Amino acid sequence: QHGMTVAPVVANLGPLEALTLSPNPDEVEEVFTLPLAHLLREENQGYTHFRTASGYGYTLPVFLNGPHKVWGLTAIITELTLELLLPGCY
Repeated sequence: QHGMTVAPVVANLGPLEALTLSPNPDEVEEVFTLPLAHLLREENQGYTHFRTASGYGYTLPVFLNGPHKVWGLTAIITELTLELLLPGCY
């Protein structure tokens, strides 16, 4: 609606002991990572159902039990990435 562009970035960061990122504080509150093994556990996967004025609206993925809940556009991109990377596992 507003001409915004989203560019998801997926990368293997390797060892994270010295992870130093400087995100824009106006856009990102905190950076955290989740291993693939965490994302693939069924107990960490869920869905959020949204309603509209006329009733059922839509369903979006959510990833739970990490340092923060992963939801919204981040969860959609994560789910699509898992489907592409691990089609038999996710």
